[in-house]
Amino acid sequence: MTARAVSTVLVGRRRELVALRDALARARTGEPTTVLVGGEAGVGKTRLLEEFGRSATDAGARLLVGQCLELGEVGLPFAPFAAALRAVLRRDGAEVFAGYEAEFARLLPELARGPLGGTAPAVAPGSDAPRGYLFDLVAELFHRLAAVQPLMLVIEDLHWADRSTRDLIGLLVRGARTARLLLVCTYRTDELHRGHPLRPFLAELDRARGVERIELGRLDRDGTGAILADLLGTEPAARAVDDIHERTQGNPFFVEELAAAGDPIGCAALPETLRDLLLARVERLPEAAQRVLRIAAAGGTRIAHQLLAEVAGLPELELEDALRAAVAAQLAVADPDGDYEFRHALVREAVHDELLPGEHARLHARFAAAVEAQPHLVAAGRAPAEIAHHWYAAHDHPRALVTARTAACAAADRYAYAEQSRLLERVLELWELVPDAADRLGMDHLAVLEETLAAATTAGDYHRALTLTRAALAEVDGDAEPLRAARLLERRGRMLAMLGKSDGAAELREAYRLVSGVPDGPERLRLLVDVAAYLVRIDPEQAASVIGEAMTAAEALGEDITLLPTRIAMLCRTSRAPDLGLAEMRRAEALARAADNAPALVSALVHSSDVLFELGRYAEAAEAAAAGVVEARRVGISRSSGAYLLSNQAEALIALGRWDEADAACAEAARIDPPGVSGLHWLQLRAGLRLARGHPAADELVGPALAFLARPYLWPNHRLPLLELRIEAALAAGDRSEAVRAGWSALADDRLSQLPREGWPVLGAVARVAALTGDADLAATVAARAADLPARHPAERAYAAQVTATLAADGQAVAAWRAAVAAWRAAEQPYPLGRSLLALAEAAAGAGERDEVGAAVREASVIAGQLGATPLAEQAATLARRVGLRGATRGRPGADLLTLREQEVLRLVAEGHSNSRIAAELFISPKTASVHVSRIIAKLDVSNRVEAAALAHRLNLLAGPR
Repeated sequence: MTARAVSTVLVGRRRELVALRDALARARTGEPTTVLVGGEAGVGKTRLLEEFGRSATDAGARLLVGQCLELGEVGLPFAPFAAALRAVLRRDGAEVFAGYEAEFARLLPELARGPLGGTAPAVAPGSDAPRGYLFDLVAELFHRLAAVQPLMLVIEDLHWADRSTRDLIGLLVRGARTARLLLVCTYRTDELHRGHPLRPFLAELDRARGVERIELGRLDRDGTGAILADLLGTEPAARAVDDIHERTQGNPFFVEELAAAGDPIGCAALPETLRDLLLARVERLPEAAQRVLRIAAAGGTRIAHQLLAEVAGLPELELEDALRAAVAAQLAVADPDGDYEFRHALVREAVHDELLPGEHARLHARFAAAVEAQPHLVAAGRAPAEIAHHWYAAHDHPRALVTARTAACAAADRYAYAEQSRLLERVLELWELVPDAADRLGMDHLAVLEETLAAATTAGDYHRALTLTRAALAEVDGDAEPLRAARLLERRGRMLAMLGKSDGAAELREAYRLVSGVPDGPERLRLLVDVAAYLVRIDPEQAASVIGEAMTAAEALGEDITLLPTRIAMLCRTSRAPDLGLAEMRRAEALARAADNAPALVSALVHSSDVLFELGRYAEAAEAAAAGVVEARRVGISRSSGAYLLSNQAEALIALGRWDEADAACAEAARIDPPGVSGLHWLQLRAGLRLARGHPAADELVGPALAFLARPYLWPNHRLPLLELRIEAALAAGDRSEAVRAGWSALADDRLSQLPREGWPVLGAVARVAALTGDADLAATVAARAADLPARHPAERAYAAQVTATLAADGQAVAAWRAAVAAWRAAEQPYPLGRSLLALAEAAAGAGERDEVGAAVREASVIAGQLGATPLAEQAATLARRVGLRGATRGRPGADLLTLREQEVLRLVAEGHSNSRIAAELFISPKTASVHVSRIIAKLDVSNRVEAAALAHRLNLLAGPR
């Protein structure tokens, strides 16, 4: 994928922009105002000021920009002021200098030359005006310019400023004689070594009146992701964002450089231009300091002083002198704990990449030996991983193999399953390089594959897990080890379904066949329950048979399967109790807490939050899901077993009308990036939320969500909500033809009648399409499917009432919509209540029920405002305008909107008359009739006279006065 070289978006700088705008506002009032913007190289100081400069000039300010040059103290004096004044000369001409061209020629030599290279007679070359006098002239010029329009003077790269430039800036700041001037100076914080002349100058400015400092920090992960999305032209994978953010630490320039180098995920090598830039400052250090930095680079971005001393083997004073030079050069940072850290991770990476092969291996071996001998030299719990890393980097394969497995076990103990998976992958990589690997580890290759598979699955890396199942199945002997083969088949079937590649039924049934001939035992029992839990989605009858067999086995063995996560899932999907098995799940949750069984607890909270939502107990559902999020994060299973918790929480919050919180939960789910179809739920919810809010970027989520429909297989409870989303997206886009096609496609789904929770929202959406398009066949089919679908819980009953009202005949519509409104009040979902209120208002307008129209529209408007549902608010406003609701509570609909003459014209339009016929009937000219028709179309917010006539009939706008 090709990336654009420079990002066009400004990310994560809202607070700084507000501060700059406030500063400009103060300057406009005549208050002395100076802003000092600091930040490391590449952090975006110039980009921030470009954005602010555009808005400032749009608001009527004048912008002058000057750049300090990297020439040191002996460089060109006044370079930034010369650049700014040159811009003034080009725009205003020499007259702006008010006869002081000779003095200003010290800053602008061209003022001493005539237009054709001759000497200008009015200018004395080489004036010896005192410096203070020149400063006063510059300040006076800025004062005159600011009197015409507010002036913003930007001085960039103040760390390179010469003494004269600093003195002139000091005069402008401390003199404070120029009203309506905003002075903005930028500087690099990483250039300010202890003896840098800018340090005392900034301290002096801080004491002056009206000076404000803004420190520009690095971007967070979301900011890095936003820049990558802009550069790549598409939403980057979460892993790519994580990789780039970890390496760049949120520095926008580094993000751009790495993105431009190629595919962000796998961009292992630094671009040469960036490497040269990073190493330039390193190469200016004394050789001893460079040598110590190379040693430190092998140790990592952060390293303890004692560990560095151990590996370097240098005299203490020599080591301290070298480190002092690196810290003074802003390449390393010392902290109070005695540790050192590279100021930027990419500097460490560039230095490390410069190590010679022998040097590289030798240094890493010394680090490995040092940490093995003294584990306390690294952070607590990190010694196994550090040792494994260093032996691997030292190319000592036998030691790397053993320590990688040891570190993997330590990672699992800390719930760091992604790290465990990576370390086990290294064990697999090294296996062929170590002839006696099995003896050293005490396990065969298949056992390593199984362990890696389990870690990848728990970490949520389902694509890798699927590949590992294939490799493991190629090694296992199903006849000799049926349980081992069955477990691998069960996992493969599960991964196939989770990735939407197939339903996994063939693998699950083969796994069941293999365990059928195995004597009862704990492992066989767990396999039976796991197989049943996934078969229930595909073949409920066989799943019931398998779970019955598992229960019999459990009784024979005296085993309690209550806490098996898949048993909990079975309860959710098979219980016919009124509470959908909630009581039993609550029991499992309590037992899991008592046993400190985190996987069982997370599973219980996933499914109990889901069941609570279905029962209409939304606040409890959100609370249960939130508790599960915390627990899943604690034990590192947010991307696997706990993948649905955030989306379950968001779903409940959407139902409660807490949309901002729901959107935040979806954003957090996006950052976690659940794998396979487990990443669909949040995406579908957030896409629907954006449609309901009229978000301009709704399509960015709708498209990827609907793309899941193209997968070979989706579970029905995932597929049906996508069919509803497809309809809602078509309606939002005004594409009625697509909405009809999507409606028929949804009605053709064979699982619609078996899943009331997902089926009723689909029928509600299709009914809307039928009503909007007047498609009688579609309406009849919806009614037939609705008659077969049970309505068990509050939301389902409300949808049933809504479908009935949507399809009701004119004479029955008001009563039907009253029933739907009452049902949604009982269900306590504000958004569908607001929609139903609006439909009731339209039906009441058609029946002439003026008071009911006003009350319903007003309540719908309030709900829309609270939710931020812009389309609903606009529909309410349009209906209010059409029926003439402008705060009045009397009169017939439309009386406040159309004049009496327009009402007469509308009646004739509804009868099908042309403009000429209307003119003849009303004794007006055809041109006047045309004007009236155009006004009516605009006031009713319709596209043409046919729609105006239809709306007039529907809203009862043609009825006579009452």
